[in-house]
Amino acid sequence: METEYEQLLALTRELCHDVLAPRVAQAEEAGEFPRDVFRTLGDAGLLSLPYPERWGGGAVPYEVYLRVLEELGATWSSVAVGVSVHVLSCFGLAQFGTDEQRDRWLPDMLSGRLLGAYCLSESHAGSDPAAMLTSAQRAGGQWVLNGTKAWVTHGGQADFYQVMAKTGATEVSCFLVPGEAPGLGFDAPERKMGLMGSTTASVRFEDVRVDEDRLLGVPGQGLKIALTGLDSGRLGIAAAATGLASRALADAVTYAKERETFGRPIIEHQGLAFLLADMDAAVESARQLTRSAARRRDNGQRFTREAAIAKLVATDNAMRVTTDAVQVLGGAGYTRDFPVERYMREAKVMQIFEGTNQIQRMIVARDL
Repeated sequence: METEYEQLLALTRELCHDVLAPRVAQAEEAGEFPRDVFRTLGDAGLLSLPYPERWGGGAVPYEVYLRVLEELGATWSSVAVGVSVHVLSCFGLAQFGTDEQRDRWLPDMLSGRLLGAYCLSESHAGSDPAAMLTSAQRAGGQWVLNGTKAWVTHGGQADFYQVMAKTGATEVSCFLVPGEAPGLGFDAPERKMGLMGSTTASVRFEDVRVDEDRLLGVPGQGLKIALTGLDSGRLGIAAAATGLASRALADAVTYAKERETFGRPIIEHQGLAFLLADMDAAVESARQLTRSAARRRDNGQRFTREAAIAKLVATDNAMRVTTDAVQVLGGAGYTRDFPVERYMREAKVMQIFEGTNQIQRMIVARDL
């Protein structure tokens, strides 16, 4: 890897050590959303990495961006997921907007001055986005949005929302809605089992009016924008999950070297050593699958199936590795005195969002 990318990773590790690590335990315990952390990451250029330099992006290969996400995920999952969601929220404008739209909004979005959210799912529709009920209708040179989006990361905290809404019986379009728009409302944050530092809430649209130029692409292009973006977003979640699993493995190895039974460290007992070896194999296989899919993306090749496989394997492996980390620590692992129980709670949702792993299997099967 080129020296400049190594420097980027070194900067990321420094920020993880100096800024994220001292905050993570308290913030996750208190359910505190670390908005200032995203500003710091934005100032460092970490929220813009895969986008063009013209609008303030880092113009780095997607594989490099995913390595940054993995580093963040190894320190603070809520932040890594938040960065992935923000980058996904910029995708519609960056890839389908006009130059005039990009010149107007993208620099502030990529700098981190504006934090994004992605509004696709609805509570009744689940994994079937075409069944959404949120609508947008033209009225007096504007679009009027009505409906409710569920499970929105950064809901109520974001400065802009990339929203998919029906503009016809079967037509879905994509809109960039400012966070201060009149009629925009938010339900109380979800009470989750993990990722407490990441706010998740339903977003309500009650006669929310946006100007015509807030439409991204053309009417009817919304599902294409959403699904194309999700191919890349799934790689972001795979990288975050791999980082989380790698941290769980590292903590388990450290404990196994220090904890002694029958007169020697437990890592020297074959039963536990083999468990750790399987955990390492799971982390490394997820890492390589994710990076391989990213290289296809960087080379301009189709990567939908590969992204689905990477997301599926990386998040399933993260669930298994974090569960095994709790097992390595035994009774101590089941307490909140050690962070491995938090890792296990955080891993679970990664099998669900950005398309459940059952949906990933459908994508792969259809491609086959």
